[in-house]
Amino acid sequence: MMDKRLTRSDYLFAVTFIFMLVFALGTFFFGLKMGQERSAAKYEELLTKQNEGSKTYGAYHQQYLVSYYHTIYQPYREFHNKWFDKLGELESNPSADASLIMKELSKLAKEKYDQLSAKSMPDSSPLLQEGLQNYAKSLKLFNEALGNFQAKANSYKGSDLIAEMDKDAYLTEAKKYALAAQKNYYDAILKWNETENAQLKHVDVTKELSLNDWSTLSLNMKNDYLANALAAAVNYTPYTPQDLSSRIDEMVATGQARKMNLAQVQQVIDVLNATDAIRTGDFIRSKSKWYPNETLPQLPFFFSQN
Repeated sequence: MMDKRLTRSDYLFAVTFIFMLVFALGTFFFGLKMGQERSAAKYEELLTKQNEGSKTYGAYHQQYLVSYYHTIYQPYREFHNKWFDKLGELESNPSADASLIMKELSKLAKEKYDQLSAKSMPDSSPLLQEGLQNYAKSLKLFNEALGNFQAKANSYKGSDLIAEMDKDAYLTEAKKYALAAQKNYYDAILKWNETENAQLKHVDVTKELSLNDWSTLSLNMKNDYLANALAAAVNYTPYTPQDLSSRIDEMVATGQARKMNLAQVQQVIDVLNATDAIRTGDFIRSKSKWYPNETLPQLPFFFSQN
């Protein structure tokens, strides 16, 4: 029989192999620990820089406003724009399938609600957090209310269906939440403006404002005033506050407001709405004329109609 006993060299090889294996494992775990510590230190440094940045620029740094625009505001506007497009279709096309329109709008509201529900805003920016919550509540109510209208929509002609929808309590609440969210966003933009201009003139957004006082305000203050006014009146419109600002400023600059004996901002708003004189994109079309030197955050709706 073959002798199976291990020789001295076999033992030496085995011991050496085990030693090398232990050494290799020790080196691996030591390197892993060092890597984790370095990563933690680097992350801590980034957090410190972020916190320092927040202290320097405030809770409404431009990067937060831009992030909110793309992840919260723009998804909601996709539903918002479709809502007004479809209402226009109901009014202008007698053969429009109202039930299908209700179904499409309800489905889109649900999609956008799900999209926004997966998003968050920094704890340091409560206005943006509240805006996100209000837009989500709005979409949820739109989804539910439009679903309820789907079965009976085709029993109305277009204008009558729109009149019924205007009376619906759930749709009214959906609009209120959307307008509250819009107000939150423009409040936040004004907070950002305060970091750029500590001497920014403010007004009480809950009170009537004369056109003389209006003319002394920055565009961000005007927009914020109008966002608050639209929310208070539950005026759910296709246009933005800056579109309305530009039309008011045009009325003042051209003397139309004076010729019509209008002295208060709300009076001008009422006239513009009654005559359907405000269009989406009015701000962009007149920006270079009326606002060449305004300080604005780098948000797409201040620089492009789309």
